[in-house]
Formats: sequence, C-alpha cells, structure tokens
Amino acid sequence: MERPTYRLFVLQIAEQQPIFYFNPINMSIRELLNDYTPAQGWDEMFDGSSVRPAYQPVMDRLAAMGFDAIQKYHAQAGELFMSQGVTFTVYSEDEGIERIFPFDIIPRIITGTEWAQVEAGIRQRLKALNKFLHDIYHEQHILRDNIIPAWLIASCPHYTREVHGINVPHDLYVHISGIDLIRGEDGRFYILEDNLRTPSGVSYMLGNREVTKRLFSNLINTNPVRMINNYPLLLHSILLSLSPRNVRQPMAVILTPGVFNSAYYEHTFLARQMGIPLVEGRDLVVSNHKVFMKTTRGLEQVDVIYRRIDDEFLDPISFKPDSILGVAGLLGVYRKGNVAIVNAMGNGVADDKAVYAYVPDMIRYYLNEEPILPNVPTYLLHDPEHRAHVFQNMEKMVIKGTNQSGGYGMLMGNKASQEEIDLFKKKITDNPREFIAQPIIRLSTVPCFLDGKLTPRHVDLRPYALCGPSGIEIVPGGLTRVALKEGSLVVNSSQGGGSKDTWIID
Repeated sequence: MERPTYRLFVLQIAEQQPIFYFNPINMSIRELLNDYTPAQGWDEMFDGSSVRPAYQPVMDRLAAMGFDAIQKYHAQAGELFMSQGVTFTVYSEDEGIERIFPFDIIPRIITGTEWAQVEAGIRQRLKALNKFLHDIYHEQHILRDNIIPAWLIASCPHYTREVHGINVPHDLYVHISGIDLIRGEDGRFYILEDNLRTPSGVSYMLGNREVTKRLFSNLINTNPVRMINNYPLLLHSILLSLSPRNVRQPMAVILTPGVFNSAYYEHTFLARQMGIPLVEGRDLVVSNHKVFMKTTRGLEQVDVIYRRIDDEFLDPISFKPDSILGVAGLLGVYRKGNVAIVNAMGNGVADDKAVYAYVPDMIRYYLNEEPILPNVPTYLLHDPEHRAHVFQNMEKMVIKGTNQSGGYGMLMGNKASQEEIDLFKKKITDNPREFIAQPIIRLSTVPCFLDGKLTPRHVDLRPYALCGPSGIEIVPGGLTRVALKEGSLVVNSSQGGGSKDTWIID
C-alpha cells in the first residue's frame, strides 16, 4: 500500500495560539475532489489529472479544514455580507427586491503571467476606445474612411448628438471601465463586452476581498496575492485631477439616482471610502454657467461629477424633459468646460454590442496594432449573410440585444424552445439592427462550495480600469461573477449569479 504524503500545517485559532497537526494531503485532496467533475472545457483549478500549481496552496488549506469547517466559513461569509448590508436589487421580483449578494468563499486564482496579457489587452483596448469616442464626436475620420458604417453610429440610441464638438479634459472619455472577459475552452481570454457608461460592481470586488481576509487571513498573507484595496484612493486622485479649476481642494461629488437604484449600495460605499459627498439631482443647481451644491453653509461650486445616471436623465432641458434625477442646465455648463463629468457624456455609443464588433478594427485603425485580446466571434444580424447563417444554427447561438444588459433580452439557443426561437427570429427580422449573435462558448469553470461539496461552475471576469491624465491603472483582479445554477452560462446577479474573490498571484 502506498504511503500517504504528509505536510505540516499551522492554524490560528481565536486566541492566536498555533495548533500543529499532520494531514495526509494526497488522500484528503482526493476526498475533497471526489465529486468534482468539470464539464467539457477549461477548468482553471484542475487540469484533468491534478490540481494546477497556483491552486495547490488553497486546496491544501481546504483539505486541512474539512467539509464541516468549510461549511462554517461559508455561513460566516454570508453573515458578514448581511451585517455590512452588501445588497443588490432585482427589479423583476414582486416581493422583497433587495438581495444579499451571493458569495463563494473559494477564491478564483489567475497567475501573474496570465494577468500581464490581460492588462496589456485592456490598456490597448481603452486607448483605442478613447480615440474612437473623441473621433466620432469631432472629425469622424473613422466614418469617412468607411472603417465603421456611418449609419450604424447614427442609428445607435446612445449616440448623443448634443455633445458633438465638446472638448473634454485631456481628451479622456472613459475614466472608469469594467471590461467583461471570459475564458474559452482553449484557456484563452476573450473580450465579451465593454462597459463604458456607469460600470458597477467594484464595491462587491472590494467587499469580497475584505471577507476573504477575515476568513483566510493566514492563507492570503502567505501567498503573493496582489492588493486591490487602493482602488478608492486611485479613483479619488483621478477625479480631482480632472478639475477644470486650478484650486487646492477641488470639489468632487457622486451623483446618484437615489436609494431605489440597483447599485445604491455601491454609490454610498464609494462616497464613504473617498470622503466625498453623495448627492441627488435636487442637491445641485446651475447658476452663472457653473454647478453648485446646496449646503448648510450656502452654495459650493462643484468641479467634478462622478455620475451614476445615464445620459438621458442628466439634464431635463437637453434630454428627457420629465427627468427629476438630473440637473437642469448641466449640459450647458459641461459644454463651457466648467465641470468635468465622469464618465463623459456620450460613451454609450461604444457600449452598443453592434459597435463592439468593430473594436478590433478600431485598434488597427487608431493604434496600428493587432488586438492582444480577441473579441468573441460576433454576427451582425443586419447583414443578410450573417442573419441566414445564424437562423440555420440558432441552437448553437446566443442572441443578444445590442443595447440590453444584465442578462435581459437574451436567448440561449441550446436552452430555448422552438416557440422561443421562432419569436426571436421574428424580432430579428423586424429589427435586425437591434440584435447580434455569438456562438455559445463554454466559459471556464472554477470550484465552488455548494450543497456541502466542491463543484465546478462557469465564471466570467470584470477587471476595473481607471484612466487619468497620467495613464491607465488596472486593478489586479476584478469581479469574478459565477453562474451558480448548474450548467448555466449566465453569470449576472439579476439572473441568479454570485461572485468570488479574484487573486492575482505572482
């Protein structure tokens, strides 16, 4: 009989007294992974025969703990999120729309080498997208050179003609981005979509790390995990650097639509972390082509607005006249350069999923480079050949609305009934510009602790990048979103997804 290999562990209990004991690692890990059967595709923890080296310390620790202890840690994580009030909102539910954000305690691990390529690809993409946004709101060279059809931009509901010709500080349109990535069956990272208007989720990323540090302080301290907790400091620095006034203490605020917004927790969290006011539209007023905040001391001029409100609600004079969320006259102040708005108005055109298909062409056009991170193959359904191919292969496709988000307005062909497929075909035929199709890609899987055992679940990744006058800062990690339902490829929290802490290990 083969002798088990042993390794010495040191565990810290509440009184910080070390307990030494021996654990048969190989046997325990086999037992730990007894029910772990990855689906076809790329599993980030298990290579088919053994645990990948980056995951080995974590799996050793879990094996030393045992399932009962893991279950207790899992319950404690839920209690920590509950006590901190980390919630999100599901608008489609009739009762109790507030939800505690589901969290899985086993971290998702990415090596420093893998991360270097992700960082380089995101930097390249953001440089091209910033140039694109400046171009289409000024000279429009990319349209004149027929790289992107002009009608496609003109038909985009988020192309904001009112901001055409406005010069923004440092020509930066995208200050905060959350670029969604997936890992395909070949283990390669692909860009799934760009979030350049009001990307959310960074508070969950930071909350996940704090809970992990509480639960696994020894493990995270003994592994070379890169830090992410300086995000609020970096964001605050970028906001102040965009001030149009040369003053010692510029005034920056977060503009929220209010307590009923799905990301209101995040708005309050970031305002608290950065030490800046959280305001609603009624707290601001425009006077003499400047924006002021109402305070008990009188009016104070506002230099930078980190808005969490979509363009059409920002100014009832220039956009939706019935909006009570924005500030009357704000666009005029913006046009005169007396206030900076983060992210810039008009960014939604680059979030259009039909425009997404042209980002590799933007990279070649503006930067004269080949894309480092590829797009997911995308079919534009206004093209008759693309549409015919998609209609013949609906069961292999995911259909997405070009301006939908959150997992809404989507059809997974392999899960859809014939009735649902026929309905989407009619919708596409009636309005082909409003839809794209992509082949169903099996997202990579990672281990999750569900129902008392380790089981693989599909994940994506949303890294957060901050663009300022001094360059691009990318948080090492991001928000890993998990499709908690078995077999599901939809990771959105509104569709039953959860999240994990993401470790970048050198």
